[in-house]
Amino acid sequence: MAKFGGFGGMGNMQQLMRQAQKMQQEMMDAQEELKTIEVTGTSGGGLVEVTMTCEKQVVSLSIKPEAVDPDDIEMLEDLIVASFNDAVSKAEEIREEKIGKFAGMGL
Repeated sequence: MAKFGGFGGMGNMQQLMRQAQKMQQEMMDAQEELKTIEVTGTSGGGLVEVTMTCEKQVVSLSIKPEAVDPDDIEMLEDLIVASFNDAVSKAEEIREEKIGKFAGMGL
């Protein structure tokens, strides 16, 4: 005859709930941290720099004078896009480090 022990399994359920709450808090903390971490993307050997948070909020854009050629605006546009994409890539890498472990956990 199977013995279930009344509420004996309830302790495990409470422990699982505590673990889930702890993981949810850790994820929320990681998301808050991402708002403060800044990354800088560059292009053209540093002619153009884009700095953004890991939440992809642009903080600054720096363009060195030698990157500005009035006869070749297209090159400057390409440098800006490349710097932005470099910063996004770096932000995504850090984001994956910080919250990737929580993916698929339904939190």
